[in-house]
Amino acid sequence: MPSVSPSPTSNASMQFLNSVLSQGGPNALPYEEDVKWLIRQHLLTVIQEFPGLQVKTAIFTHNDGRTLNLLQADGTIPMYYQDVKYNIPVTTWLLESYPRSSPLVYVSPTRDMIIKPRHPYVDASGMVSAPYLQQWLYPLSNLVELVQNLSLLFGQDPPLYSRPASVPTWPPPPPQPFQGVNPIISGGMGTANPPPSAASYQQRPSHLPNPRPYHVSTQQQSFSLHPRPSRADDPSEVFKINAINSLTDRLQSDVLELRKSFEGEMDELFNTQALMNQRAEMLDKGICELQQEKEGLEEQLQLMLANTDVLETWLRNNDKGVRDFPIDDVFQPCDTLSKQMLECTAADLAIEDVLYSMDKAVQEGVISVEIYLKHVRMLSREQFFLRATVTKVRGAQLQAQVAGMAARAMPFSS
Repeated sequence: MPSVSPSPTSNASMQFLNSVLSQGGPNALPYEEDVKWLIRQHLLTVIQEFPGLQVKTAIFTHNDGRTLNLLQADGTIPMYYQDVKYNIPVTTWLLESYPRSSPLVYVSPTRDMIIKPRHPYVDASGMVSAPYLQQWLYPLSNLVELVQNLSLLFGQDPPLYSRPASVPTWPPPPPQPFQGVNPIISGGMGTANPPPSAASYQQRPSHLPNPRPYHVSTQQQSFSLHPRPSRADDPSEVFKINAINSLTDRLQSDVLELRKSFEGEMDELFNTQALMNQRAEMLDKGICELQQEKEGLEEQLQLMLANTDVLETWLRNNDKGVRDFPIDDVFQPCDTLSKQMLECTAADLAIEDVLYSMDKAVQEGVISVEIYLKHVRMLSREQFFLRATVTKVRGAQLQAQVAGMAARAMPFSS
């Protein structure tokens, strides 16, 4: 059994939609979350514009056997046939892909009604295939324009007639409708086949009843039959029909141009959206790389902080008495050649410092040039012998290393 909203008023329908669209889990309606608000707005607007409709939820069965709990707008929509208002019972199903795809609309005749055979927009099952549904374009199309479009189409060619009491089913098909149907463009109004004239009904066999459109009272929701005489031969009526057709053609042309403009703008927006998506992917990739680099730097920082703590702890534990320790005993040569190398190198650097100081003293006039030249000659000779000794010691060390390597390699060769 379908669950109906508590009241036909807008507030009750709003509360009903808020409740069913916010449900989660197994009871959630199968619509995408990003379009639920738009679905709510479409339904609230259409029931406000057409009070004969009510919002419901009911079980819908697909052709493949799947059943889903879907929203529907059920009730009557108005149409004007020969200047008389009639109400056509319809059921509009919002499929799970709505609003990106068009809804399903069915004409719902009662026991006293029959669907007009070979209707251009309604098949024998009652399913409506109006041009507005076939040209549904998201997000421009909506339910209000759909109902307005159907009201115009049904007024030009009523889909329902009263069932004759003497004949339980429809006899041979009625006369063919006039040709030349103009399709109705999305969002606008168009022309359809004009209703059959009185002359066309007179050509029917005498044993067939004349079809009559149903009139449904909006206030009492009860069906009554009101046959109307044809006024197609009235000159004022013909002029009115021609004026409506001319206005409709002009409006249809304007809507086509407007639609082309909208489609061009939408293509540009889609291209911009694709470019923005690519840039967003690049930014996300760059952010991920920066995040990984940040994590790597944080790991290195933590490692350096841990090593710093270890060094500081070692210094605190081993700094006792270091200041009184003789600095010359910090480094101990491992052999005689290393000791000689260390002493010669230290003496060479000391002489280099003395020569630098003497240069400054001569420039400042502290010592005379004669004394400077005398000491420079003496120190340079001594420095030359020290450097020659360092060269010989380095050669001896190299020979000792080669001999040691050869001695270590002997067991492997034997």
